[in-house]
Amino acid sequence: MAVDLKPVQEYIKALEKELAAGKTTEHSHRPALKTLLEKLKPAITATNEPQHITAVGAPDFRIVKNNLTTGYVECKDIGTNLDAILKTDQLQRYLKSLHNLVLTNYLEFRWYVHGSLRLNIWLGDVQNNKVKPGKDGLEQTSELLDGFLKHEPEQINNPKELAKHMARLAHLMGFIIKNSLEGKIYAPGLHTQLIAFRENLIPDLSVEQFADMYAQTIA
Repeated sequence: MAVDLKPVQEYIKALEKELAAGKTTEHSHRPALKTLLEKLKPAITATNEPQHITAVGAPDFRIVKNNLTTGYVECKDIGTNLDAILKTDQLQRYLKSLHNLVLTNYLEFRWYVHGSLRLNIWLGDVQNNKVKPGKDGLEQTSELLDGFLKHEPEQINNPKELAKHMARLAHLMGFIIKNSLEGKIYAPGLHTQLIAFRENLIPDLSVEQFADMYAQTIA
């Protein structure tokens, strides 16, 4: 069956429109990527998380199908070296916590399953605000994203798998809660609870300890 290249071609045009406008950031191209993902798989919704959510450590996009989260996308600006990003604490947390993840700078796409690289492709290069596709770049981009979007939610078949799954989620939640308490977003409810714990239960409770305890309780 022939690969439908039209969504990727339209994606390239959308990137070029933003590039021509100048002063682009990673946020400028998110609408184009959202449209591409949802055209490739109309059954999914690519939720572009608000900036204040991604600021505390959550991925930029969440892929939802039938009310279940099936994957995540982390975006960096065009031209960003993904090898360098991969070494950051943020990406290492994602790889440990998220079972289906795409890391992209809008031209390069890296697909990770359970923390291992499944596929890596390069769509093309930017020259004079135009995207010049590489050999088979359109087809490979479409195929990688098709596989990513088809990926099913993580299967839980026994107590051990459930425990591992919840531990990964608790690890990521703890990091997000810690960042929230450190003021990266306005989270008065969490601050109120931390104060109450310190006043009534554990006077020397640290932010890290509270975040870990809170995340484990949710899990």
